[in-house]
Amino acid sequence: MSESLSDGGKRRRSTVTEAEAEALVHGICFKTGPPRLLGVEVEWLVHELRAPRLPVPHERLAAAYAALRSVPLSSALTVEPGGQLELSSAPAASLMECVRSVSADLAAVRATLRAAGLGLSGYGQDPWNPPRRYLRRPRYDAMERVLDRTGPEGRAMMCTSASVQVCLDAGHEEPGPLGHGRRWWLAHQLGAVLVAAFAHSPMARGRRTGWRSTRQSLWTAMDPGRTDAPPLGGDPRAAWSRHVLDSPVMCVRSPEGAWDVPRGMTFRDWTRSGAPPTREDLDYHLTTLFPPVRPRGHLELRMIDAQPGEDGWIVPLAVAAALFDDPVAAEVAYRTVKPLAERAGQDRAPRNPLWRDAARLGMTDPELREAAGICFAAAVEALPRLGASPEVLEAVAEFTDRYVARGRCPADDLLDSERTSHDGRSDNRTAARGATRPEARCDGRSSGRFDGKDFSS
Repeated sequence: MSESLSDGGKRRRSTVTEAEAEALVHGICFKTGPPRLLGVEVEWLVHELRAPRLPVPHERLAAAYAALRSVPLSSALTVEPGGQLELSSAPAASLMECVRSVSADLAAVRATLRAAGLGLSGYGQDPWNPPRRYLRRPRYDAMERVLDRTGPEGRAMMCTSASVQVCLDAGHEEPGPLGHGRRWWLAHQLGAVLVAAFAHSPMARGRRTGWRSTRQSLWTAMDPGRTDAPPLGGDPRAAWSRHVLDSPVMCVRSPEGAWDVPRGMTFRDWTRSGAPPTREDLDYHLTTLFPPVRPRGHLELRMIDAQPGEDGWIVPLAVAAALFDDPVAAEVAYRTVKPLAERAGQDRAPRNPLWRDAARLGMTDPELREAAGICFAAAVEALPRLGASPEVLEAVAEFTDRYVARGRCPADDLLDSERTSHDGRSDNRTAARGATRPEARCDGRSSGRFDGKDFSS
């Protein structure tokens, strides 16, 4: 580390040079070894039990979250900017350890919320309510200001989206099905299949958006310097290290007052400036990058929408664990998605054609449906080898039969229920609303700007 800057004469802080920053990222992004640990982060929208479509007043959220602070949990419980709840499991030594631990924590959280008249909803994007900030923190104030520069999608991501994020070990140093290079590549190709199979966010503000995964469309529309994957091919460590330094700085933190939000300054630029960053600034910068797969020593799969039902999150966790950590299933998944890489082309995820089609079309896309069918079958065969319980096996098999085998995803259930609800109404309110706000259709043609740009109306 290079020495110092004087902070107004009050204290000295240790800064990092460009070379030091790149070396630090290179050293921590992939911690290799046999895949042993597994984790999951589950995000939820919070709703009124008596009227689930109504937004919860902030004072009611605050009271409920105060009560949750006294609930003993093994998972970390955090609140997102829009008031969404997130449970982040501790690293588990097996799939079933992770499932049991998070299930127990969720049961305790639900009981506390139920006493306050609140519940949890598993949608990738709030189908009915516009974005509204619950947390007022310097980080989120700065984030909002930066994301607003490229459009309204950033606010929607912050305040109305929810996901299931699966965390996997990076893998072996050497090549092979469980090697870190193979797992890194697989995550970016199989990721599109996971987007399509688990898409569950086809609506926003009560209207269809034209996407099965509106949540994924938000990431596609945001600043590519913050949400794109690095180029694939070559050494993953080197690619990620360069990507981190060449990504835009979201904010420069301050102990007092609003944080500065520089325009057009990369972290590499910052290291070359007259007031270079510290190691703490580098650590913080890493938390402001949101690619679909984020290496944090382990691999964080960030592309899966929140799922319906109390236990819907278990299915993507189990499927991802099987396809990455079982050598036989990992080889099947690799061979299955390899042809899809041609369709992705040279563009990075999530902006390439493969990922866009996955988010828009879900399982109605023939190639993605075929790939999902093969991969889910391989996962079902692998799960007993990972010690999955009969209940987990049944849940994965049921999901496969209900959705993948029929060319459907959870988003289609919501679209069907809304269509039935609209068809059953006899008043003129729907027609009047439709006359002034035409619906976007889920056939890939949107009547609004929601295909990447419209969240404002």
